[in-house]
Amino acid sequence: QVQLVESGGGSVQAGGSLRLSCAASGTTFSSYSMGWFRQAPGKERELIAQIRWNGIITYNASSVKGRFIISRDNAKSTVALQMNSLKPEDTAVYYCAASPVALSRYVYWGQGTQVTVSS
Repeated sequence: QVQLVESGGGSVQAGGSLRLSCAASGTTFSSYSMGWFRQAPGKERELIAQIRWNGIITYNASSVKGRFIISRDNAKSTVALQMNSLKPEDTAVYYCAASPVALSRYVYWGQGTQVTVSS
């Protein structure tokens, strides 16, 4: 069983920055691909960025390209999302998720952390 705990959410004004972190336990972290999702009110959860077990990074949401940076530290079993130039439309609950290499889909989820960007 994999446990994921996010931290770092909060409220910020437009143009500001936040850094989200997700700590994993109960697994061999380096063998999992990790993703950051978000869900805004009234919208579906979307995958915004992922970093695979082999280090390949994909930014799945065009709206975050050039503003958000995903990274992982296998020694600390953490994945981070640095969010810069935040916009009100980035307001959402952000989730980290883990995908075992053998499954290639996200099956473990954190509890989510709220990010609110005011104009």
